[in-house]
Amino acid sequence: MDSTERTTALRRLQLRHCQSTVTSAVVVPLLLVSVAFAGCGGARSAPAVEPPFPRQAVIGQLQEFQQDLGVERTGNFQRFSAAQDAVYRCYFTGRLELPASYDALQLVEPDDPICPVDETTYDLFFYPIEAVASGSSPVSPALAGAALERTLVVVPHEDFHNQPETGQASFDVAEAAATLVGFVAARDFARVTYGGESALFRRLDREVDRFLVKSHIVNGYFQRLNDVYGEYDAGELTRDEALTRKAALFADFDRQCRASVPAVSFNTCPAVMNNAGLAFDSTYTRHFPTWFALYESLGRDTRATIAAFRQVLGTGPHSERELIEAAQALPRLTSSTDVGLPQFRDP
Repeated sequence: MDSTERTTALRRLQLRHCQSTVTSAVVVPLLLVSVAFAGCGGARSAPAVEPPFPRQAVIGQLQEFQQDLGVERTGNFQRFSAAQDAVYRCYFTGRLELPASYDALQLVEPDDPICPVDETTYDLFFYPIEAVASGSSPVSPALAGAALERTLVVVPHEDFHNQPETGQASFDVAEAAATLVGFVAARDFARVTYGGESALFRRLDREVDRFLVKSHIVNGYFQRLNDVYGEYDAGELTRDEALTRKAALFADFDRQCRASVPAVSFNTCPAVMNNAGLAFDSTYTRHFPTWFALYESLGRDTRATIAAFRQVLGTGPHSERELIEAAQALPRLTSSTDVGLPQFRDP
């Protein structure tokens, strides 16, 4: 076979290959088809590239920063989805019922931003959530359009939920830990990225302390209101008496939390002053003082705090007692733990 014959044979072989590729690739998505055809024809156009979405760059930088702090990378916030502005959840409960957390609240998840529950019968809390940790949560329009301080707190909070140890603890123990991690990671990122003199850093610098104040207020009124409902259930109060005391306590609650220093990345008071709003917020505040005490005992060192939190969560605490015992059993991670851990006593 001379060179001309060899060239002709090769061209026929290539043509048969390309024809078979076209036939077998009909059901393959267009992007994959364009790759399969490479070398079987003329120049091909480049595959479409998704346009950048709001906050994409800063979220990427923040997630890289988190890794250095000890929060493993997740698949969260890698893409934008406008399918829904936010995740809509309508929490509700009886007017004289106070569940221990949002997990015990009744829930409806509507497609539209409307709560379809009778507010004359139930205490309602409608919550348009920016993100729900799944390991692959997209950036929603609500998160992309939130204040930068809020975005910087939400991303590490949700990513921390997807650390392998977090799922071993009860959700209220884990929520309080993720809340603290969100505050301190956002603060450190703002200091490194924007500078210690930046307005953004100054606004985020004391968020963790502001949430501690909120925690004490919320936990205190939760107990007082729970006592009222307990008296009603025991027949010691009439319904009208219980509702009157409830109204007075929520009015005091509102005045006290509004008197505290305003926060920038979370609601200083519950979003709604009723049982649903209180039960929801108590999920985040109930164990926060204990996590904060551990954070303090570690000299407010963020890396050491995240490492310690993951170790404690890995023991699977489901109560305050178990959380305290796990914290007490921690090995010394820094010299600053020489003081502080003795404060972890059974309350």
